[in-house]
Amino acid sequence: MKHLFLIATMLTVSFASAQAFSGKDDKKLQVGANFQNNATGLNVSYDLGVGQNISLGFSTTYALGIDEVDVIDSGFADCFDIRGRFNANLGNVLKIDDNFDVYPGLSFGLKNFGGHLGMRYFFSDGFGLYTELNTPLAKYDTGDLTAAEKLHNQFTISLGAVFNI
Repeated sequence: MKHLFLIATMLTVSFASAQAFSGKDDKKLQVGANFQNNATGLNVSYDLGVGQNISLGFSTTYALGIDEVDVIDSGFADCFDIRGRFNANLGNVLKIDDNFDVYPGLSFGLKNFGGHLGMRYFFSDGFGLYTELNTPLAKYDTGDLTAAEKLHNQFTISLGAVFNI
């Protein structure tokens, strides 16, 4: 019984000490699924804290589950996207919960200049869940886009696991 109580106490303390964003030198790795019209894919992102509420990083997505009916000629260049990103981590400003972070941001990718709104919740010091909404603000190609060209050049939703590293 004493061991069970000790383990429960240690887990409670580790959950209580989790922090969603700790400022400068904070490092986050996110791995999850990406959902968009005509495709479902894999999303990986990395963010590094450069200030109390600012982080810089990159995000990359690869479309795996492509709807072949609408996307006939989608090559690697259509399926892949990488973005440099800037986040304003507002969790400690909003003071909702130390384990929760909201981060609006901007990104420059291979397909467009875009914006995103993300949220993270940490269950422990090293593990949590995230969701992120992405939308293009300025597309590089403004003509009529084929279904393949619309991949990563439209509203997308990502969700998955986030890790403190």
